[in-house]
Amino acid sequence: MNIQSIVLRKVIYGIVIIMLVLMSSCDNKNDNKKEESSDASKVSLVDSIMQPIDNFILQEMEENKVIGLGAAIIVDKELIWLKGFGYANKEKQIPFTSNTVMCIASISKTFTGVTIMKAVEEGLVSLDEDINTYLPFKVVNPNFPNEKITLRHLATHTSSLTDDYDVYDKTYNFSNKESEALGDFLKSYFTPKGKNFSKKNFLDKKPGTYRDYSNIAAGLAGYIIEVQTGKSLNEYGSNKIFKPLKMNNTSWSLSETDLNNHSIQYEKEKDSIKIIPLYSLTTYPDGGVRTSVSDLSKFFIALLNEGKYKETRILKQEIAKEMLRFQFTESNKPENINLKEPNKNSGIFWATKRDVTLMGHGGSDYGVSTDMFCDINKEVGVIVFSNTGEADTYDIYNELWKYGKLIRNSKN
Repeated sequence: MNIQSIVLRKVIYGIVIIMLVLMSSCDNKNDNKKEESSDASKVSLVDSIMQPIDNFILQEMEENKVIGLGAAIIVDKELIWLKGFGYANKEKQIPFTSNTVMCIASISKTFTGVTIMKAVEEGLVSLDEDINTYLPFKVVNPNFPNEKITLRHLATHTSSLTDDYDVYDKTYNFSNKESEALGDFLKSYFTPKGKNFSKKNFLDKKPGTYRDYSNIAAGLAGYIIEVQTGKSLNEYGSNKIFKPLKMNNTSWSLSETDLNNHSIQYEKEKDSIKIIPLYSLTTYPDGGVRTSVSDLSKFFIALLNEGKYKETRILKQEIAKEMLRFQFTESNKPENINLKEPNKNSGIFWATKRDVTLMGHGGSDYGVSTDMFCDINKEVGVIVFSNTGEADTYDIYNELWKYGKLIRNSKN
């Protein structure tokens, strides 16, 4: 073959390559346009369906004296609507947005649940081992001294450990003074020589046989994770949950929270509203997480999606399934749970509500009210934050639920 033929062949080959690249580029542009069109269609559909909700929410807030509110709707494990209403700080006219931070009360227990399951995944704890294997002091129910208490008992509120509210209410810290260390408080509460020890701290029920919601037992579960990991719950939770999910506005520590982005806390008292000072909790595993609706939606989706949010996995699939699995069965259930009729069931710090039609967790504390629930099939989830304690947001939640169902039906 002469040189001229070789050059001609190379020129033709180059032209073909260029044409293929250009064709591929056109195809990609068309694909991108299709995707953009599809995304725009989704947004348009959601906006169209959600259009009437603003007036409804604002009217409900006015009637129930709710100062600020944030909400999200998740459909088929995808965030499809997110919005804030009212004020994070009414006095300064600062709006409440989806990025406004506030204490989420007992929804915090689901974060404690994930740290437990992460420690299980890492081989640091077992759900069914006697908790005294892990503790530097002994915890037994004096009514049943030979019966072990497990992390599974603590996380399903069947531990036989109960809350003495005369003691528990004093664990809220409204001052700038440092709170009592969690381990010190728990030792004083559960050990016979402790200043807060009382037989009232224990049910006259064998561990595992009776469901009784306990905040202090949740605090004990979180403390066990701290002992076994050698890290504070805030540090362990940050490394295993907050940072991987890019929950940049989330912390277990008030000192690490950007107070400029933190909502004022209000409390409804009859026809008046008062401001509640920010506070910390000695038993922070049961209610101390501070986050935004936007951040919490990522965490919620990860739970609904068996431990994964987009490309980030915080729990192995089988571990996440165990956390959300209904723990009570006919052969293994507390005596006060009736599975033959609508009642209640439980995962690991994860419970059913409204006669087992919803599952997730809610929270209520001074100056805050929160809900994070999905249907049993995990098709629609709704988050609602209110910075006004004792204010009723029940109808708002129900309405958002209806809209979520409507959006899902419209998509399908």
